[in-house]
Amino acid sequence: MNAPWRASILGSQLAELLRRPGRLLTTGLSVLVAAFVVFATVMAQQIATNTTLDRFRGTPEAVSLVATADDSDISAATLKEIRALPGVAEAVGRVNSGAPVAGPSEHWLELHSDPGTGPLSQVRLVKGGYPDRAGEVAVNRRAAEELDLSPGTRTTLLVPDPENAEKTVKVAVTVTGVVKSTATAEQQSGGYTTDAYIGRLADLPGYEHVDIRAKDDVPAAELSEQVRDVLDSASLASGNAVRAQEEHEALGGDLREVFLLISVFLAVAVGAAALVATSTFRIVFAQRLRQLALLRAIGAPQSRLVTALAVEGAPVGAVAGTLGVSAALGAGHLAPLVARSAGRELSGPGFPVTYAVLVVVGTMLVTVGAVLAPALSAARVSPLQALRAAGTVTGERGIRPARLTIGIAFAAMAAGLAALPGQDGDRDRDLAMMTTVASAGLAFLALIALGPLLVRPVLAVAGWPLRRMGTTGRLAVGGVGGTPRRAAAVSVVVALGVALVSGALVCLACLGGYMARTDAVEAPADFRVAAGSEGLDSTVVRQFAASPQLTHVTAYRTHQVALSEAEFEVSDLDLGALPTGKDIATATGSLDDLGPGHAVVASRMAERLGLRADDTFTLPSRGGGVELTVAATLPGQGLLLADVLVVPADLDRLGASPHASGVIADAGGDREEAQRALESLIREHFPDRDDVGISVLAQTRDSGRETVRMVGTIALGLVALTVLIAVVGVTATTSLTAIERTREFGLLRALGLGGGALRRTVTMEAGLYGVLGGVLGLALGVPYAWLLIRTAVTEAPLRLPGAQLLLVFVGLALLTALAGLVPARRASHVTPMTALGDNE
Repeated sequence: MNAPWRASILGSQLAELLRRPGRLLTTGLSVLVAAFVVFATVMAQQIATNTTLDRFRGTPEAVSLVATADDSDISAATLKEIRALPGVAEAVGRVNSGAPVAGPSEHWLELHSDPGTGPLSQVRLVKGGYPDRAGEVAVNRRAAEELDLSPGTRTTLLVPDPENAEKTVKVAVTVTGVVKSTATAEQQSGGYTTDAYIGRLADLPGYEHVDIRAKDDVPAAELSEQVRDVLDSASLASGNAVRAQEEHEALGGDLREVFLLISVFLAVAVGAAALVATSTFRIVFAQRLRQLALLRAIGAPQSRLVTALAVEGAPVGAVAGTLGVSAALGAGHLAPLVARSAGRELSGPGFPVTYAVLVVVGTMLVTVGAVLAPALSAARVSPLQALRAAGTVTGERGIRPARLTIGIAFAAMAAGLAALPGQDGDRDRDLAMMTTVASAGLAFLALIALGPLLVRPVLAVAGWPLRRMGTTGRLAVGGVGGTPRRAAAVSVVVALGVALVSGALVCLACLGGYMARTDAVEAPADFRVAAGSEGLDSTVVRQFAASPQLTHVTAYRTHQVALSEAEFEVSDLDLGALPTGKDIATATGSLDDLGPGHAVVASRMAERLGLRADDTFTLPSRGGGVELTVAATLPGQGLLLADVLVVPADLDRLGASPHASGVIADAGGDREEAQRALESLIREHFPDRDDVGISVLAQTRDSGRETVRMVGTIALGLVALTVLIAVVGVTATTSLTAIERTREFGLLRALGLGGGALRRTVTMEAGLYGVLGGVLGLALGVPYAWLLIRTAVTEAPLRLPGAQLLLVFVGLALLTALAGLVPARRASHVTPMTALGDNE
């Protein structure tokens, strides 16, 4: 009897599924989106990998052998011996070094040895000629732009003095041409010359390694033996092995970490899709309760019903996975064409068949897993349900004791982990961050379990404005509140998206505040001009201030003092003259208290002397000592690395020079023009320009901010996947609910509710899912984001981006309302006669 029962029950359920293909697609819409996103990520990784390999050249293909001395660099004499070997067609000594460029601005030029032409060259000449004598260098395009170099111009490098390594000597070089690297992307300013002339520029005794090209008829083993005769202690590697290692390194690092990060968010997105699928299958099975009850009444075993219902997930997952993979495959092959039309070259992704099959199978497994809970619930239907007129049961308002217990346990564990104290040290901090993430995960599980109990109190507040809108508003609130378990199932997915987005926004705002505090100390202005021992007289400072390209010009003095067996730097930099002064945070005290007889102390000195606000200490001076009261202490280093800030009068008492030690200034307009104006003033007033240095503090500040912006954009883009799946879930739920409530809508039409009013009601219900999810998501995301950022960066301030959070809340409510437009339109077409029919 078991086999016929299994076949007949399974057949009836599959026939029901195939009889309504629209319901099948609606049920699998969320997993379709998830499958598309997952395989689209696979395609993106394939494109990134292939593009990196196509663009990366590294060691030239012509290199047969790479020789590296084990104990020291390879000398020029040894290189000459290698070239004289009978099996060697060509050999190039490689050096990767660098030297600072002389002048007031801080610039660095990477130096590389390269033949410039031939099969072993790693550069391609773009303009001018390649060096062929000592004192010449070709530069890459980045160096040409940053240092304003072109063929024929001269510059000076500061090379270590061979007789005294602590000093440097100036070496004048002539730029002969501009080249483009064919090995790697140009990340830094670089200069190239042949291995015969690199030694003087890099001040190196020899070469780091030698690239060797064998003659056509020489085997690799014979070539290695010949080289070993010259280099007794040497590491030899084939060109193929070196290129394989370089490709592995090129594909590792940041690229691998980015896709590892993406995989974490994909796991969250797949989990959200599973939650949506669970909710939609629960609705589908609820619509067939009478059918299931009839099967139970004629003797169908409960276990067979569970199996039959669970098997329904397989075709849904197969169809959704196949459609999602197919769409992602098409998008992946379209991306290089679109990029080419925009002027960028991307390599094709190929056809990763194995990954495609794995994604389809994974989608099936996820869908089948999502079906299990609704199947178990639906299979417990009583045979008496077959005698009831309604096609579905009334929405349960409570939850079972077991679910309540589990939810409370999850909430208690989440609270316990969140209450654990933060740890010091990188390793302990990583553990604390993992603990915070685990607490957030448990809190979300508690939200899933206890969601039906939270819906009604939240709805009582959130639905108050809608109730004031008349009949449609009251019907919408009643429709959502009447099925709290369903509302909770949909809202928790929306809440997950809101929690991730709001958490990312809060983290970015806090990191932005932390970087503003850090920049206010480390880079309080765009430029810093640091003078030598003679300092800057007031005339030069006034000319800096008079320059129209500069603004907020502030001079400062420094003075070194010895205290408690340590050297400390005292500065009179005026905090009030700095636009960034308001962003400086204090550990104790207030910056407003800085005045005569008071000082602001950085952490290094405060910790060494045990100082806090209102404490007193004495700095040594020629007159015996200057007693100061601590106005405030800083949590980190002081402004421009100064340990103590005082007013100018107190610095005079310490015996400081009257000349300014330096000047900080902001660009009044274009930053490059301002830098050129500074360099022009320095050339005018200082015969030896090396006595004065210009630091472009804004570059470091902009680099850090750009990193935060880039990470924020990537994070928001990834968490948007969860929001997309949540909106799809609202669409599917509202569509299936509209089908389930067809007779209810017909009765409302019979009672006089117009089609437009019914359409507004269904749209409001969909929007309420977004409102409920928004409230729960903000309640979960904001505090955990603050807890996480305080664990990772203890000095970060709390910054709540209120406008952005409000925009997310309102925007998601509107998106979910829009998601209900199609089912609302369908509901508005229901006629009053439908109330007399049967929606089974």
